[in-house]
Amino acid sequence: MLRVQRASQINGTVRVPGDKSISHRAVMFGALAEGTTSIEGFLPGADCLSTISCFRKLGIEIEQDKDRVTVHGQGWYGLQEPSQHLDVGNSGTTIRLMAGILATQPFHSVMEGDESIAKRPMRRVIGPLRQMGAKIDGRKDGEYTPLSIRGGELQGISYQSPVASAQIKSAILLAGMQANGVTSVTEPHLSRDHTERMLQAFGVKLVRDGLTVSIEGGQKLKGRAIQVPGDISSAAYMIAAVMMVPGSSLLIENVGINPSRTGILDVVDRMGGKIERINERVVNEEPVADLLVTYSELQGIEISGDIIPRLIDEIPVIAVMATQAGGRTVIKDAEELKVKETDRIATVVSELSKLGAKIIATEDGMIIEGPTPLKGAVIDSFGDHRIGMAMAIAGLAAEGETLIENDDAILVSFPGFPDVLQSISK
Repeated sequence: MLRVQRASQINGTVRVPGDKSISHRAVMFGALAEGTTSIEGFLPGADCLSTISCFRKLGIEIEQDKDRVTVHGQGWYGLQEPSQHLDVGNSGTTIRLMAGILATQPFHSVMEGDESIAKRPMRRVIGPLRQMGAKIDGRKDGEYTPLSIRGGELQGISYQSPVASAQIKSAILLAGMQANGVTSVTEPHLSRDHTERMLQAFGVKLVRDGLTVSIEGGQKLKGRAIQVPGDISSAAYMIAAVMMVPGSSLLIENVGINPSRTGILDVVDRMGGKIERINERVVNEEPVADLLVTYSELQGIEISGDIIPRLIDEIPVIAVMATQAGGRTVIKDAEELKVKETDRIATVVSELSKLGAKIIATEDGMIIEGPTPLKGAVIDSFGDHRIGMAMAIAGLAAEGETLIENDDAILVSFPGFPDVLQSISK
């Protein structure tokens, strides 16, 4: 159980763990590449370790020492048929992206995960892969795990995605890398583009035209050195901590500022928050900067439309910040929150309400009134790392002590979170 006390100030210099999305992809693409890939800044959280475990079962030699990983790639068709099921744990990224990879392989494989993964929708990925000719089955016609995949020859397709999802887009593009012809994916809004950027870093050619990205089949990846920047989704908790506690200032070093992920920075700016980008640079096709965050009095705003895919994981902590902003904050067009590790609309509303927040759920988001004094309470993460961390940040501004149950979930994306929180809190 994580105990959080009210903070009088947040300050110092901190680094957050490596980007989860980039860490997953570095291991996957390194395994499929020809030659060795060295990864520095890898996130040794439970989800990314599930990706390593799965590729080891597929015959890939991977060495890991904390945040340093070496992947001995065997080329796209160097994977071996696994003798046991591939367990993805709690990782939606692992199972959905690997579905695209395994659909191209000349063998049979089965993927499964934990109780949470068993409830998460898979047909959104399985459907387009089947259109390409993949033979995939699962519970309720492939809607739920376990997924049985008998890989083989695929045909390129032009897919119009009903939702902006990096996981859907990535699975299709990865399958398209070995499909006949050209495969393209068009989204209603731009989702995070780490797959496109990293494939190019590994020597793959893609074409982007507005909201459509295309890839030609038959390409190869070349092993390389990858430096993983700090995860902006993890930095979001530190940013919120500063905005929750008057008089605070914090320097967050080495944060990825990919434009498809910086919705949190845009929202804080619109709310009146001050974040300065320092030492901007580009590493492995990914933009990186240090962020100097200074306490600011925030104002409520409406958050909706195109920006939602760029901050979908940060909405729980944005809701926390909104409890201390002046006026009303309205979050719309965020139905995707319902199919995360938990129904994050319901869990954010239920747990913030325990702390005294004035918050109500809507069909596609939530409405928060502020500023509202918070009082410590016993909170349940429901096994969702982002709920656990968001409520811990709320505890920094709450009177008394806040207790977070099922805090082990935080290890998924932010190992050492309690220690970091303690080091910056006074």
